[in-house]
Amino acid sequence: MTQPPVSGESSGDCWRRIGVAGDRSCAELERHVHCRNCPVYAEAAQRNLQRPVEPDYRATWARELARPEPPPAATDAAAMVFRIGAEWLAVPVALAVTVAPPAPVHRLPHRSGGALLGVVNVGGRVLPAVSLAALLGIDTAGAPAPAGRHSFERLLVLGLRGQRVAVPVAEMHGILRHASAAMRAPAATLGHLPAALVAGMIAGGAVEAGLLDAAMLESEVLGLLR
Repeated sequence: MTQPPVSGESSGDCWRRIGVAGDRSCAELERHVHCRNCPVYAEAAQRNLQRPVEPDYRATWARELARPEPPPAATDAAAMVFRIGAEWLAVPVALAVTVAPPAPVHRLPHRSGGALLGVVNVGGRVLPAVSLAALLGIDTAGAPAPAGRHSFERLLVLGLRGQRVAVPVAEMHGILRHASAAMRAPAATLGHLPAALVAGMIAGGAVEAGLLDAAMLESEVLGLLR
């Protein structure tokens, strides 16, 4: 039976020839079980790590590491980002008062079937509950569940000209700081929303959201309460 080279001899790639990646004829496998437990394999790894670095490789990385990092993007605005159905939306953070757990909504007589859902108790205070999904025409029935993470429904309380309203949302992302100058035109997926309500698209990390125009949102929501 072929024996692996002993310590100090050239091992080549014995683990590929007679080891676990080869024909498994190495007698040392009975003792070490796997080549990674063998000192010959460990010595080969050390030689690989200690091999001389090619001048071109060293020069390439020296140039790469010497390059100055780009300055961080300046941010001059912040928004509260949330999801309704499959759409990520945002409102200026100045409108966001608090976030609360879901609570039963009590319908109002003769005011059902629209964006005004009814009233809801948030921290002992009765607030109007408004459906942004109904107001914006977002279909929440066929929204896919987020993959790879847990999501929790919440009530986002907005302060609109002194009037607080509770908005049910499927998921909260949190505060996103962004640059106003970097805001882009609304994405195609938001094309069905009322054009005046979407100021533009903001992005941060893996999240891209449609920022709702504060003045138009206030006008639309408060119009429901009259």
